[in-house]
Amino acid sequence: MSDVTDAALAAMRSDYSRERLRREDLRAEPIAQFEAWLDDAVRTQLTEPNAMSLATVGTDGQPLLRTVLLKGLDARGFVFFTNLESRKARHIAENSHVSLLFPWLPLERQVVVTGTAEKLPVTESLKYFLARPHDSQLAAWASRQSSVISSRKVLEMEWAHLKAKFAEGKVPLPSFWGGFRVKPATIEFWQGGPNRLHDRFQYVRQVDDSWVIERLAP
Repeated sequence: MSDVTDAALAAMRSDYSRERLRREDLRAEPIAQFEAWLDDAVRTQLTEPNAMSLATVGTDGQPLLRTVLLKGLDARGFVFFTNLESRKARHIAENSHVSLLFPWLPLERQVVVTGTAEKLPVTESLKYFLARPHDSQLAAWASRQSSVISSRKVLEMEWAHLKAKFAEGKVPLPSFWGGFRVKPATIEFWQGGPNRLHDRFQYVRQVDDSWVIERLAP
């Protein structure tokens, strides 16, 4: 049994007082605002500042959440890479609506993105794949992500086989590996505030691809 009681959990709280977020502080475009906050996270030396939780929902209606790494960003959206036969990729094929969360808790900040995910062209996936370290390229081949395996030894044996197979020369791009870009429909910036009076601003994409900024109640 855990030593952490319900009473202890209920008593856990922090009063956020690091910063405030005001309307006049915001960039006109959400990607520019996101880049400014990402720069802060990098300068603060947060662990994996590009880590983001990705939420998907398949045809069964059951949401699923996992952490992936942001590996590309521009006005078109947020890019990550994965096994195209994984559960997350299957969910996206069934329902392209996804959500992202960047939990920069030491900065008392979080960013929430909603939007649609679309598969990247093979040329873009190949460009990133070739830039990966050799062992990361092998890992893409070794793991049939989300499939059931009998033991870790199976994975390690496949890794050893591939390491020997590709000891010389380049590792080719697996046909079952690639990237997705999440085109944002909304991007919310959350800054913790004292007495739970947090600051929340949401950018909402319009039909002409301009953005409207709304303040949300905490």
